[in-house]
Amino acid sequence: MPVIVVGADTPLGYGVLAALSSGDGEVRAFVTDPSAGARLRAAGIRVAVGDVSDGSHLAGAAVGCYSAVLLAEAAIDGRERSFASDGDEVLAAWAAALGEAGVTRAIWVGTAPSGEPATPEVAVVETGGRSPADIAAAVVEIDDGRSLPR
Repeated sequence: MPVIVVGADTPLGYGVLAALSSGDGEVRAFVTDPSAGARLRAAGIRVAVGDVSDGSHLAGAAVGCYSAVLLAEAAIDGRERSFASDGDEVLAAWAAALGEAGVTRAIWVGTAPSGEPATPEVAVVETGGRSPADIAAAVVEIDDGRSLPR
């Protein structure tokens, strides 16, 4: 089933994409950097390029996806955010976008927004003290549905 990685143009995002791409399912990426998008397209990944704080753009990119992997790093790093004043607003916009797109499973990497989840299934992958490879493996395992926390 299709999965979209939001913040795929972060160092951790590239590792998550590589791990997810080793499977059979469709992998999509939502990035801010057009050159990163071009490299990912060349690797066979469907790419949407836009402002990470633009929930409507993310919702459109996520339509038809079963899962979404959301890298909190992209909500708080130095990239431009025209539709939000801080990282919490970006995370909230992402959550709303997933609900609008009909995504079933949200996999938050690092942190999740507060409030009611907009998706039926939610998992959080903590990053503290873990290697990028371990984080990517945890994301793949959750995306595959083998260990979705209840």
